[in-house]
Amino acid sequence: MVRCNSIFEGSYPMEKTIEKILTNYKENGGNIVSILQDIEESFGYIPEDVVNVVSKKLDIPASRFYGVATFYAQFHLKPRGKNVITVCTGTACHVKGAKRLINGLRKGLNLSDGEDTTGDRKFTLEQVACEGTCSMAPVVLVNGKVYGKVTVDKLLEEIKTLERKTGGRQ
Repeated sequence: MVRCNSIFEGSYPMEKTIEKILTNYKENGGNIVSILQDIEESFGYIPEDVVNVVSKKLDIPASRFYGVATFYAQFHLKPRGKNVITVCTGTACHVKGAKRLINGLRKGLNLSDGEDTTGDRKFTLEQVACEGTCSMAPVVLVNGKVYGKVTVDKLLEEIKTLERKTGGRQ
């Protein structure tokens, strides 16, 4: 079995997880997309060291995995927070203040430009082109729950609620 140095080693054996993914791939005739979905489901994102191990075991260049992972928006190459906040930036939401929401959330979460996830990995801020809920604009999803006609204050209050539930920020 291939050994890897990983932030996952020790807390949950990465090797066993990879073997499970590869077994599923071989038994069910999967493809690169299904492997990447399994990796993301297991680790919360697609770690480089996992891709390298799977690439070697299947004799598929890592570049093929990254080509697929970067093509589809469903895949994430960086760790995400426990709580994911998704702001719609479609036309209706844009007109109704999506940028104001994003700026307020960035400030409230102490995210600098270029950062999407808080240092304590409790929150990730994402943007999507359209949620398809234009009549509720501006729209934000917090852990998949839809909030319509939201304001920065309402969102920051929801974040405080989540922080209380998870024991605060570090």
